[in-house]
Amino acid sequence: MASPNDLNAAIAVTRFGLGARPGEIATAAAAGPRQWLISQIRPAGGADQPQETPETAGSRLRNFRLYQQDRRQMREGQGEVDPSEDPVRIAARMLREGPAVDFLARARLAATTPAGFRERWALFWANHFTVSGVKLITSVLVGPFEQEAIRPRVFGRFEDLLVASTAHQGMLVYLDQVQSVGPRSPAAAYLRRQPMPGVGGGLNENLAREILELHTVGVKGGYSQEDVTEVARALTGWSVGGLREAVSQRGEYVFRQNAHEPGARTVMGKIYPAAGPEQGLAILKDLAAHPATARHICGKIARHFVADDPPPALVARLEAAWTESGGHLTRVAEALVNAPEAWDPAPRKLKTPYEFLISSWRAIGGQPGAIEHISPPLLGMGQRVFSAPSPKGWSDEAITWAAPDAIIKRMAWAEGFSAVVAADLDPSPIAAGALGARLGEPVRKAVARAESRQEALSILLMSPEFQRR
Repeated sequence: MASPNDLNAAIAVTRFGLGARPGEIATAAAAGPRQWLISQIRPAGGADQPQETPETAGSRLRNFRLYQQDRRQMREGQGEVDPSEDPVRIAARMLREGPAVDFLARARLAATTPAGFRERWALFWANHFTVSGVKLITSVLVGPFEQEAIRPRVFGRFEDLLVASTAHQGMLVYLDQVQSVGPRSPAAAYLRRQPMPGVGGGLNENLAREILELHTVGVKGGYSQEDVTEVARALTGWSVGGLREAVSQRGEYVFRQNAHEPGARTVMGKIYPAAGPEQGLAILKDLAAHPATARHICGKIARHFVADDPPPALVARLEAAWTESGGHLTRVAEALVNAPEAWDPAPRKLKTPYEFLISSWRAIGGQPGAIEHISPPLLGMGQRVFSAPSPKGWSDEAITWAAPDAIIKRMAWAEGFSAVVAADLDPSPIAAGALGARLGEPVRKAVARAESRQEALSILLMSPEFQRR
């Protein structure tokens, strides 16, 4: 009979983290499961970075804009291009290799980190503030966005995380904020006099809508369509420097005063005087502190970590920690770890395809060796690399991933994975190490009695205990 400490150690590693590496559950048990998780929270350092010297969002945007300019000139027959310096080939390589390098580094970190809770916490926030690579230009920005805006701030104040993510080039480009122009701004007046091909010059509400609906107060937060429009007007001018800007501004955040909608704004009953970029900042800070934001996001945290239909008492605990600390995410993470509702032995969450693959590598003490080891299977399972289908991000609810076809694809991958790695492994110790006290007797026996190591590992990976957390 497993002790409560042993069961909690298994829950700490497999539910709060990304799956157990060999010996990890024993480490958590020895340290004390809750203390082991608390030790992974580091307010001063943020989350770990997948790459020590990644390309910046600014450099990638500059290269992309140069590529667009060169392609336009080639189409117009302006000048000759040395085949060895063909900008189309250079850009194609950049677009192919940049995201692949970013995602592989992220997957390797997830597969090898001794701080699985810290990494899961970072991934939650990266998904909350989604930037998706479904657009050609944003595909090169997802990795830098996560590394520059999200990971350094996931244990700090929510206000800082909201401002950094909103002002980052990835978010501004993804949600078309760079195209937004105040209708009464000097830039709009100029465009009415001298229209430019491909430049609309109108107000774009995409970013404002997602800030309210997804990033802060939520759909039940009490805002109106007029509030969306007012936030959009306040954010006009938030943009990214193009090739006509000074070299130091190219690809970087810039505020364009001539595109900013003049005047005061009223958002959710509060008046914000004209103040250039400070007007948008003031609105973001108030939205971060709004009670509906705490309620909305704490519900998401509880849903992600514990259950698709989380206990109301858990949400209330997280909301109280958020409110008392002024939105300090360290306090919220600690409240999650200390909440008794989070330690219910029943596993209520189904792993997403990414979590399934990562936990499989962790179980054998391995990691993906190339992007080809992770990108094709994720695509087959419906979770394409860096390409969430909408600004809502990836769903982590079972109904999204539990269709029969999806389970069959998981089984096919598990069999293929086991065929490659199982020859040198002893499946029974792997099962014990991967699940600890969560390993049920039927699965333990099935693994031990399997006809081959390959079959035994496949049984483990497809078992209910392994698929759920």
